[in-house]
Amino acid sequence: MLQIGTKAPNFEGVIETGERVSIADYKGKKLVLYFYPKDSTPGCTAEACDLRDNYERFLALGYNVLGVSKDSAASHQKFIAKYELPFHLIADTDMTILKAYEAWGEKKMYGKVTEGTLRTTYVIDEQGVIVDAIGKVDTKNHTSQIL
Repeated sequence: MLQIGTKAPNFEGVIETGERVSIADYKGKKLVLYFYPKDSTPGCTAEACDLRDNYERFLALGYNVLGVSKDSAASHQKFIAKYELPFHLIADTDMTILKAYEAWGEKKMYGKVTEGTLRTTYVIDEQGVIVDAIGKVDTKNHTSQIL
Protein backbone atom coordinates (compact mmCIF):
# COMPACT_ATOMS: atom_id res chain seq x y z
CA MET A 1 0.00 0.00 0.00
CA LEU A 2 1.26 3.47 -0.82
CA GLN A 3 2.26 5.62 2.12
CA ILE A 4 0.32 8.59 3.46
CA GLY A 5 2.16 11.81 2.62
CA THR A 6 3.50 10.59 -0.71
CA LYS A 7 2.56 11.98 -4.10
CA ALA A 8 -0.18 9.95 -5.80
CA PRO A 9 1.15 8.22 -8.92
CA ASN A 10 0.13 9.65 -12.27
CA PHE A 11 -2.46 7.66 -14.13
CA GLU A 12 -4.49 7.79 -17.29
CA GLY A 13 -7.36 5.46 -18.05
CA VAL A 14 -10.65 5.01 -19.83
CA ILE A 15 -13.94 5.46 -18.01
CA GLU A 16 -17.23 3.75 -18.82
CA THR A 17 -18.13 6.33 -21.48
CA GLY A 18 -14.92 5.65 -23.42
CA GLU A 19 -13.45 9.03 -22.43
CA ARG A 20 -9.93 9.26 -21.07
CA VAL A 21 -9.35 10.50 -17.55
CA SER A 22 -6.11 11.21 -15.69
CA ILE A 23 -5.01 12.34 -12.27
CA ALA A 24 -4.28 15.73 -13.83
CA ASP A 25 -8.05 16.15 -14.27
CA TYR A 26 -8.31 16.26 -10.47
CA LYS A 27 -5.57 18.81 -9.82
CA GLY A 28 -6.87 21.30 -7.28
CA LYS A 29 -9.64 18.87 -6.23
CA LYS A 30 -9.95 16.25 -3.51
CA LEU A 31 -10.31 12.69 -4.78
CA VAL A 32 -11.47 9.40 -3.29
CA LEU A 33 -9.85 6.78 -5.54
CA TYR A 34 -11.12 3.31 -4.74
CA PHE A 35 -9.98 -0.03 -6.15
CA TYR A 36 -12.31 -3.02 -6.16
CA PRO A 37 -12.17 -6.55 -7.62
CA LYS A 38 -15.24 -7.02 -9.83
CA ASP A 39 -18.43 -5.32 -10.96
CA SER A 40 -21.73 -6.71 -9.65
CA THR A 41 -20.26 -9.05 -7.04
CA PRO A 42 -21.76 -8.84 -3.53
CA GLY A 43 -18.89 -7.01 -1.76
CA CYS A 44 -18.17 -4.66 -4.65
CA THR A 45 -21.85 -3.84 -5.05
CA ALA A 46 -22.20 -3.12 -1.31
CA GLU A 47 -19.16 -0.83 -1.44
CA ALA A 48 -20.32 1.04 -4.55
CA CYS A 49 -23.85 1.46 -3.17
CA ASP A 50 -22.53 2.79 0.15
CA LEU A 51 -20.48 5.38 -1.76
CA ARG A 52 -23.52 6.15 -3.97
CA ASP A 53 -25.83 6.59 -0.98
CA ASN A 54 -23.38 9.06 0.57
CA TYR A 55 -22.29 10.76 -2.65
CA GLU A 56 -23.91 14.09 -1.76
CA ARG A 57 -21.89 14.13 1.48
CA PHE A 58 -18.69 13.64 -0.52
CA LEU A 59 -19.63 16.46 -2.90
CA ALA A 60 -20.54 18.77 -0.01
CA LEU A 61 -17.04 18.21 1.42
CA GLY A 62 -15.42 18.84 -1.96
CA TYR A 63 -14.55 15.23 -2.82
CA ASN A 64 -14.76 13.55 -6.22
CA VAL A 65 -15.20 9.77 -6.24
CA LEU A 66 -13.61 7.52 -8.84
CA GLY A 67 -13.58 3.71 -8.90
CA VAL A 68 -11.03 1.44 -10.60
CA SER A 69 -11.22 -2.24 -11.50
CA LYS A 70 -9.90 -4.45 -14.28
CA ASP A 71 -13.41 -4.86 -15.69
CA SER A 72 -14.17 -3.51 -19.17
CA ALA A 73 -15.87 -0.18 -19.89
CA ALA A 74 -18.94 -2.14 -21.07
CA SER A 75 -19.09 -3.99 -17.74
CA HIS A 76 -18.78 -0.66 -15.92
CA GLN A 77 -21.66 0.79 -17.97
CA LYS A 78 -23.94 -2.06 -16.89
CA PHE A 79 -22.82 -1.80 -13.24
CA ILE A 80 -23.42 1.96 -13.17
CA ALA A 81 -26.84 1.64 -14.85
CA LYS A 82 -28.02 -1.23 -12.65
CA TYR A 83 -27.10 0.49 -9.37
CA GLU A 84 -27.49 4.13 -10.48
CA LEU A 85 -23.93 5.03 -9.54
CA PRO A 86 -23.29 8.80 -9.82
CA PHE A 87 -19.50 8.53 -10.23
CA HIS A 88 -17.18 7.24 -12.96
CA LEU A 89 -15.37 3.90 -13.06
CA ILE A 90 -12.05 3.35 -14.81
CA ALA A 91 -11.58 0.20 -16.90
CA ASP A 92 -7.99 -0.74 -16.01
CA THR A 93 -7.95 -3.89 -18.13
CA ASP A 94 -4.13 -3.99 -18.33
CA MET A 95 -3.85 -3.35 -14.54
CA THR A 96 -1.44 -0.43 -14.99
CA ILE A 97 -3.22 1.79 -12.46
CA LEU A 98 -3.89 -1.10 -10.06
CA LYS A 99 -0.18 -1.91 -9.99
CA ALA A 100 0.93 1.75 -9.72
CA TYR A 101 -1.28 2.12 -6.64
CA GLU A 102 -0.19 -1.24 -5.19
CA ALA A 103 -3.77 -2.50 -5.44
CA TRP A 104 -2.79 -5.66 -7.32
CA GLY A 105 -1.02 -8.53 -5.63
CA GLU A 106 -1.15 -11.75 -3.71
CA LYS A 107 -4.21 -12.48 -1.64
CA LYS A 108 -5.72 -15.47 0.11
CA MET A 109 -9.21 -16.64 -0.73
CA TYR A 110 -10.65 -19.77 0.85
CA GLY A 111 -7.13 -20.82 1.87
CA LYS A 112 -5.78 -20.53 -1.68
CA VAL A 113 -3.16 -17.93 -2.63
CA THR A 114 -3.98 -16.08 -5.85
CA GLU A 115 -3.16 -12.78 -7.52
CA GLY A 116 -5.87 -10.21 -7.80
CA THR A 117 -7.19 -6.80 -6.90
CA LEU A 118 -6.53 -5.75 -3.32
CA ARG A 119 -9.54 -3.75 -2.19
CA THR A 120 -7.91 -0.42 -1.36
CA THR A 121 -8.98 3.22 -1.13
CA TYR A 122 -6.83 6.33 -1.28
CA VAL A 123 -7.90 9.84 -0.33
CA ILE A 124 -5.89 12.35 -2.35
CA ASP A 125 -5.76 16.07 -1.57
CA GLU A 126 -5.81 19.06 -3.93
CA GLN A 127 -2.01 18.91 -4.34
CA GLY A 128 -2.08 15.25 -5.37
CA VAL A 129 -0.78 13.95 -2.04
CA ILE A 130 -2.20 10.81 -0.42
CA VAL A 131 -3.74 11.88 2.89
CA ASP A 132 -5.37 8.55 3.78
CA ALA A 133 -4.96 4.94 2.68
CA ILE A 134 -7.51 2.29 3.62
CA GLY A 135 -6.58 -1.35 3.13
CA LYS A 136 -9.14 -3.08 5.32
CA VAL A 137 -12.29 -1.86 3.62
CA ASP A 138 -15.66 -2.40 5.30
CA THR A 139 -17.75 -2.66 2.13
CA LYS A 140 -21.06 -1.85 3.84
CA ASN A 141 -19.71 1.13 5.81
CA HIS A 142 -16.92 2.44 3.61
CA THR A 143 -18.06 6.07 3.72
CA SER A 144 -17.62 6.18 7.49
CA GLN A 145 -14.06 4.85 7.06
CA ILE A 146 -13.29 7.62 4.56
CA LEU A 147 -15.00 10.57 6.24
